[in-house]
Amino acid sequence: MSESWVNSAERIGSDLLLELAGPGSRRSVLIRALRDAVRAGRLPPGTRLPPYRSLAADLGLARNTVADAYAELVAEGWLTARQGSGTRVAHRAAAATPARIPKKAPSRPAAPVHNLRQGQPDAASFPRTAWLAASRRAVNAAPNDAFGPGDPHGRIELRRALSGYLARVRGVRCSPERIVICSGFAHALRLLFGGGVLRGPLAVESYGLAFHRSLLVAVGVRTVPLAIDEHGARTGELTGLPGVRSVLLTPAHQFPTGGPLHPERRAAVVDWARTRGGLVLEDDYDGEFRYDREPVGAVQGLDPDRVVHLGSVSKSLSPAIRLGWMVLPEHLVGAVLAAKGEREGWASVLDQLALADFIESGHYDRHIRRMRQRYRRRRDQLVAALAAHAPHITPTGIAAGLHAVLRLPPGTERSTVKAAAWQGLGLDPLADFRHPAATMPVEDGLVVGYATPPDHAYGAALDALCRALPPPGT
Repeated sequence: MSESWVNSAERIGSDLLLELAGPGSRRSVLIRALRDAVRAGRLPPGTRLPPYRSLAADLGLARNTVADAYAELVAEGWLTARQGSGTRVAHRAAAATPARIPKKAPSRPAAPVHNLRQGQPDAASFPRTAWLAASRRAVNAAPNDAFGPGDPHGRIELRRALSGYLARVRGVRCSPERIVICSGFAHALRLLFGGGVLRGPLAVESYGLAFHRSLLVAVGVRTVPLAIDEHGARTGELTGLPGVRSVLLTPAHQFPTGGPLHPERRAAVVDWARTRGGLVLEDDYDGEFRYDREPVGAVQGLDPDRVVHLGSVSKSLSPAIRLGWMVLPEHLVGAVLAAKGEREGWASVLDQLALADFIESGHYDRHIRRMRQRYRRRRDQLVAALAAHAPHITPTGIAAGLHAVLRLPPGTERSTVKAAAWQGLGLDPLADFRHPAATMPVEDGLVVGYATPPDHAYGAALDALCRALPPPGT
């Protein structure tokens, strides 16, 4: 055999990796490589091998060489060959030489049996059939340019659909030209601050997602905490924060403590932005999921030139669909597009087209209504379970959203989280959301998401939660 063929360390056939090396004829080397692949378990019993003509072409061998190798391995019992079924690895061949037992993988923390962590919708409720139909319609109707490089502004079909939807449902005042599509809320923050469009320091609520604060710190933005109470962020404190010209709020449903921003504070923060020449960043968290209260419109409707409205479908549809939007003041649109670059590198154009159809066809509204009813039932089950088994624990922030905060007796948060872990329960302590520089009094609590478990597992998750809670008088 030629030197160049013998010294080839690895050759790939049709989905088949073979090590062809060592002395002997081409036929004997091929036979040895196939036996080794079966012994090592890389060709499990029942695996169909490539036709000998295809493998010969891939390896640069004569057809007869591969055919003879297959025939010998069939005769030895390593392979089987049947008309219409092709050549396969024989089931008894796997036991000829036991495969090497891999080393034990490093142990990982066991996943919780019951998941009551916040921030995740019910994955089983994704509207697969309606989404697939919307995708088909959107792809069939899409112009040819939709399959070229993506526009960083976002597809016009989606921006038009969002413009109408946000105006109708959230009271947002905008034209499609003011909407820029992104891959979610975190991507929007990276563009606005990491892209140099806005600069810190940035005022944030004393309780919020640590991930977002870490993201801002990573791009050099200092965050300054604002105290919160039952009426939301204390926006009056903004006037006493020198150098702060922008603030990030969750006015529809403060995350995680719950409750909308009080009307007087909504007006006050807009007045502050006008006076300071600043901006309000409105995270429209849980704006669509409300149960016991009237809809609360977006703050952006009070002043579209001083409020950046941010939203996504991660809670309403699925975090697997990486789509969000920024409704921007006109003077920021160009800067944000410059930060994104000449081509869309984040948000799938096909998903944008599908979401546009999903909204325009009315399926999005129907999905929201259906999920609002389902999550309300989940919320009611949580409240009923607490009333029956832990009436001394008060749930708050439950008029809207996908989670509740359970207020705990002072000093019991850490032990309760440990007890929950013993019950196989995943949930979040309230302390994980507190800004490290917050000065407001510390409260013990749990943030319990009631959207994540499937229906059949939700009752068991609530039972585990009630067993983990501290007893009365603790």
